[in-house]
Amino acid sequence: MERITVQTQPIEGQKPGTSGLRKKTNVYMKPHFLENFIQSILNGIGGVAGKTLVLGGDGRYFNDHAAQVILRMAAAQGCAKVIVGQDAILSTPAASNLIRIRETDGGIIMSASHNPGGPDEDFGVKFNTPNGGPAPEEVTDRIFAATKQISSYDTLECDDADLSTLGLSKMGDMDVEVVDPVADYAALMEELFDFDAIARLIDTGFRIRFDAMHAVTGPYATEILEGRLGAPRGTVVNGTPSPDFGGGHPDPNPIWAKELMDAMFAEDAPDFGAASDGDGDRNMVVGRGAYVTPSDSLAVLAANAHLAPGYAKGLAGVARSMPTSGAVDRVAAARGMDCYETPTGWKFFGNLLDAGRATLCGEESAGTGSDHVREKDGLWAVLLWLNILAVNGKSVQAMLDDHWGEFGRNYYSRHDYEGVDATAAEGLMDAMRAQFDTLPGKVFAGKTVASADEFAYDDPVDGSHSAGQGIRIGFEGGGRAVFRLSGTGTVGATLRVYLEDVCEDPAAMNRDPQEALAEIIAAADAIAGISERTGRDGPDVRT
Repeated sequence: MERITVQTQPIEGQKPGTSGLRKKTNVYMKPHFLENFIQSILNGIGGVAGKTLVLGGDGRYFNDHAAQVILRMAAAQGCAKVIVGQDAILSTPAASNLIRIRETDGGIIMSASHNPGGPDEDFGVKFNTPNGGPAPEEVTDRIFAATKQISSYDTLECDDADLSTLGLSKMGDMDVEVVDPVADYAALMEELFDFDAIARLIDTGFRIRFDAMHAVTGPYATEILEGRLGAPRGTVVNGTPSPDFGGGHPDPNPIWAKELMDAMFAEDAPDFGAASDGDGDRNMVVGRGAYVTPSDSLAVLAANAHLAPGYAKGLAGVARSMPTSGAVDRVAAARGMDCYETPTGWKFFGNLLDAGRATLCGEESAGTGSDHVREKDGLWAVLLWLNILAVNGKSVQAMLDDHWGEFGRNYYSRHDYEGVDATAAEGLMDAMRAQFDTLPGKVFAGKTVASADEFAYDDPVDGSHSAGQGIRIGFEGGGRAVFRLSGTGTVGATLRVYLEDVCEDPAAMNRDPQEALAEIIAAADAIAGISERTGRDGPDVRT
């Protein structure tokens, strides 16, 4: 067992995005690529001598090898202990919880979230801080600076750690503690929710279908839904994690979770359906014949969270990412709660949660969570829905109908143009920026532009400023279109267009969203020149 220093040099393309560094797996497998980035994380956080870290991932291809590399590098640099999920597995919310309850100095999570996995697909690494949340920009800036200055990295020449057996072992002078990845998380869920009430609901014949999409949430959902709540075996489908997610795309939306959607819209559909993503932090909720958009889900949960024991005292406030619909804003206004609008990226919610200003947070990209951890949490959202349904006895569709009747409906859709030429995508955004002063008052597809700007955020807790967070076009009557280039892809650019309109007519609450948003969609295309600049006839994905 020998500590060695390996000479290296900076590698281009190691700037962390909204949640870590995501690249093609074969890029991460190139000489020094993973090691350079891990060393840059360790340098960026001031070293790990004497510190304790959490380590885990979603089980995708290369996860097991990367875990051993990270352990060797941590051991070589004086880390006191690394707490690892068994077989290097931890869902992202479970990792956040473990960081918090064990009061560690942070954690390294190996995941590319909802992106596909496999040797030709995606891999990712991110650092979470001691509060359990993704590293804020101040930390990722230090990590990126370190990637540009690196000249060597330290590692240990030794055998692999046994990550299959629970318990304590040594790697050099460093303790390696292998823990059950599910136990602490499941215990937290029992504290937050009325498991007895949910079990009684299931006992009445209420049927659930949870699609784990061959991803990390399978063991968590199986233990909680089938093991602790008494749902029949088989309630959790696609529940065994796979390095390539069964050859699928582990993104819980109607396109990639078509198997679940088909089941929920069939004649013999279950009462409640749900899915989670690659690393377990996203969710999709579906009732019998009723798809719930993430924006609506956040609003419904905010309006009814008090029905669950963990939130019985009410919510301190709510927060949403800027592209998320304003549906939760209406709930906050009606209930007298503060509502915060942040940039995209869960790290922006961290200060609000830590300061006690917000209790529930959500993003339109299928992410919802609360102050129980500092990540979005897919299974948590599913359990909160089930707790609410167990108390009020309504169906999912009745919940939506009643909610829209009380608060109005924000029709909403996201159009994704994937793998767009990066230069063309930047040109589209620049062309819109050049029109900010002249767009207001102009009419496109029958919609009059009321405002045009680029969202910037001043954190109300620490005063930090984040600019360039997405272009917003507001229309008279409350509609809007938002344009962003996503930081979660690995090839080219992904243009995301968020489309929203407000409806307060009780007779018009059940239209197809694409039909209800037709004028907004046409106006957004005309303003941005999407077809002309990208060469696309339409989006790759509509959600």
